[in-house]
Amino acid sequence: MSNKQSFKVCFCFKRIFRLKVAEPPEEIKNLFNQYAENGTITIDNLQNFLIEFQGEPNATKEDAQAIFNSLRHLNIFQRKGLHLDAFFRYLLGDLNPPFYSKVHHDMNAPLAHYFLFTGHNSYLTGNQLSSDSSVHPIINALLQGVRVIELDLWPNSKKNGVEVRHGGTLTSPVELIKCLRAIKDNAFIASEYPVVITFEDHLPSNLQAKVAKMVIETFGDTLYSPRSEFIMEFPSPDSLKRRILISTKPPEYHESQRPRESGATDNKDNELDDQDDQDDQDDQDEDEENAIPEYKQLIAIHAGKPKGGLDIWHIDPIKVRRLSLSEQELENATRTRGSDIVRFTQRNLLRVYPKGTRLDSSNYDPMLGWTHGAQMVAFNMQGYGKHLWIMNGMFRANGGCGYVKKPDFLLALGPNNEAFDPNEPLPVKTNLKVKVYMGEGWHSDFHHTHFDLYSPPDFFVRVGIAGVPNDTKMMETSPIEDQWVPVWNKEFIFPLSVPELAVLRVEVKEYDTSGKHDFGGQTCLPIPELRTGIRAVPLHNRRGQRYKSVRLLMGFDFDYAE
Repeated sequence: MSNKQSFKVCFCFKRIFRLKVAEPPEEIKNLFNQYAENGTITIDNLQNFLIEFQGEPNATKEDAQAIFNSLRHLNIFQRKGLHLDAFFRYLLGDLNPPFYSKVHHDMNAPLAHYFLFTGHNSYLTGNQLSSDSSVHPIINALLQGVRVIELDLWPNSKKNGVEVRHGGTLTSPVELIKCLRAIKDNAFIASEYPVVITFEDHLPSNLQAKVAKMVIETFGDTLYSPRSEFIMEFPSPDSLKRRILISTKPPEYHESQRPRESGATDNKDNELDDQDDQDDQDDQDEDEENAIPEYKQLIAIHAGKPKGGLDIWHIDPIKVRRLSLSEQELENATRTRGSDIVRFTQRNLLRVYPKGTRLDSSNYDPMLGWTHGAQMVAFNMQGYGKHLWIMNGMFRANGGCGYVKKPDFLLALGPNNEAFDPNEPLPVKTNLKVKVYMGEGWHSDFHHTHFDLYSPPDFFVRVGIAGVPNDTKMMETSPIEDQWVPVWNKEFIFPLSVPELAVLRVEVKEYDTSGKHDFGGQTCLPIPELRTGIRAVPLHNRRGQRYKSVRLLMGFDFDYAE
């Protein structure tokens, strides 16, 4: 690029700025010299660097060779070894990511042992009141790795077919069959692990029979149906690869209704709250045996409260189920029942959904659900914002497959058969050291007046933790004035008591004296999977789409408490 850049201040005057080319910070130069021989790093040197500094004990010469090969197109590459600039380009390149991109968790445990990437009202294109229903948000969610899709089922206007819409609102409908076909075509592009479809069912029995036929014809052999109505333990993600599971409340009928007869269900409309999810809270009808066999046999994951007025956290020794709560209901329950909720989620599934006042399709802090073992923390995927960034950060773990194994402390029982209590304070387990070296790529991905009409941008970086309350904090660098390639060289230390559930937040802003700082990129990274050493961290836009060139050079290290 040109080494100078001009900004118009008025009709007759221009400000000229010299463009700084990205060059290695002093610490990178010193590191290069530490591993170089005669001004170059050989394959053997690079292998040693990967093992000793980058914390990759299993790095091979083939790994080092792959890095060499990736740099062959650069004029700075030499066969004898990497010069400083080539070494620098490797550090900032795609072969040096901040976390691993392969599935590596144990995938043979029951489904209840995993967090699942979960969508809420997956068919809505916008707000909860008046936006269109469409297959496109469903497709987009699946392509992002979402593994739980929610569909609200209602009779169409003629009462002879089934449509998907947010009941009691002005949202337009979409045909159920279109949604099912979209799921079939896109379910396993981003991940081969199972997709769960949660039906919130407002249908009479004759339309439930139509749903059963539709589902069976659409999914065929990919549909998973348990051999018995109730199961003692959910199957594993590995055993369910490329399978579709239906989760809903088993159908209920009044005694006057016979199987295959048309009639209204006993579901009741709420106001603007998510009445669909609330149906899971109703007591199951004792006359459940009269339900249509074909529809009942579709259900792989039964939803609902226990019968007989039992406590909602009752654990049935002979069958597992799914329970749904709003974010507010969960918050209320955690004040006094924290360890009971954790114990429940060791075998059963807990789904949390946004409260009904989130009409703009905003989201809530997912950490409360995760720290209590909730597997399905359901989010509106069509928006953006801090909480959705955190959700995406969590599910970048484990190769982005949509399933993240819960930490052992949420799955274990203590010596007195007690479960983990999230309300009990914990000691610091490790200190995470984060160093922000520099950033680049904005000049390539943005117009030169995007951030400031009169000068290059003044970038600063906010770095912090999303986690349990004691771990959550944000810090920031100072702004670097008038630089497209800012160098901060700033280190932060974050004490972590529950690193297993923590997410590293990174956000770049362009400083404005008004306090309304421009957005310059963001990402969230799963802390349990951070690779130590110096790493290239690509940034994303507000909607989570990765920029082509914008990235930070960052360092990570853990100092575990003894």
